Amino acid sequence: MGYKREPRNRGMKRNNQGKKETANFNKRKKHNVSGLAPDSFIRKAVPVAVTAYSAERLIQELPVDGSIIRNLRKKGYEKPTEIQDKTLEAILDGRNLIGLAQTGTGKTGAFLIPLVHNLLRKDSSGQVLVVSPTRELALQTDTEFRSIAFGLNLFSTCLIGGTSVRRDIDRLRKPGQIIIGTPGRIADMVRQGALDLGRFRILVLDEFDRLLDMGFAPEINRLVDGMSRRSQTILFSATEDRSQQKLIGELVDNPYVVRVRPDNVSAENIDQDIVTVRDGEKKIDILLDMVRDDSFEKVLVFADTKRGVSRICRDLQRAGISADEIHGDKSQNYRVKALESFRNKKIKVLVATDVAARGLDISNVSHVINFQQPKDMESYIHRIGRTGRAGASGKAITFVN
Repeated sequence: MGYKREPRNRGMKRNNQGKKETANFNKRKKHNVSGLAPDSFIRKAVPVAVTAYSAERLIQELPVDGSIIRNLRKKGYEKPTEIQDKTLEAILDGRNLIGLAQTGTGKTGAFLIPLVHNLLRKDSSGQVLVVSPTRELALQTDTEFRSIAFGLNLFSTCLIGGTSVRRDIDRLRKPGQIIIGTPGRIADMVRQGALDLGRFRILVLDEFDRLLDMGFAPEINRLVDGMSRRSQTILFSATEDRSQQKLIGELVDNPYVVRVRPDNVSAENIDQDIVTVRDGEKKIDILLDMVRDDSFEKVLVFADTKRGVSRICRDLQRAGISADEIHGDKSQNYRVKALESFRNKKIKVLVATDVAARGLDISNVSHVINFQQPKDMESYIHRIGRTGRAGASGKAITFVN
């Protein structure tokens, strides 16, 4: 994996012979607070060519408006991804749809491309409501919509917490075709009479599993109850949980279902391994040794708590590592700036709570490090899904005690 771990003999100088030991990490099974055995986090990457999907049609051959195709080609699209290829016609035809695919497979484009086409070809007076679990994903979806619909006289409004309520109310007075937002801010706009759910015909529930994980089921039910004209429901998710089937059945009638991911397994193109923290060692010291290595180019570190994230970030900065943090206590503007700095490689390390684990499109993340073990396998899958995106290779390391 490139990183060599040095032994730590406190109070003694390291000698020059054998001063580094490989990070061929201890694979002993043991119980831990997450309930997952360390072996759960160990997996050798499969060569991408083994599992790669290649659509038989090019972007310019898609049955959508030529202006959309021009915008997609400007964005560098050559072929649709698997989830885009297999869901396009169903969404174009107005069918209810459930799409299941791993992170980084193009789910946002999968629903936006056909919906933009339908907004151009059909009555476009306020039709689409997109519900996202996090502010970052909502902003990302809004940016993607604006690029796909560039120059087409279609307009969006993004409603997220941490921004001016008054400004959102003013923006909703302007004409638009698509509302993208988080459940809390959308519900707030409804309560204040600024948003009439009755005018929406299409509902998109993006990262549905994460919406439920975050406790938004009551808000979703209220939104659905208010959408009296709803004629199409599109639900995208990275995981499939049997416990959610009853609610999904109530939300989506007779759906067209597309599955392009194996059940609850982590991405095959990601090398996954563990670091066993030995007695007397500090995880932060091990982390610092790692990120100082040149092979750790763009590193996303996950911790369980906001306080823990801030502490790790502070320790990295004090050690001279360019780092920043995102979590729920940070303002939206701060989070956006931190993400942009990370995307543009102005910082080497971004430390985050699970708010960053779903849906964020951050390219070329070289390593994901779980400073604390995730609570379950689904959380683990989403965390490590920030690396190895869109067919690229990636590395994930989990600290275990």
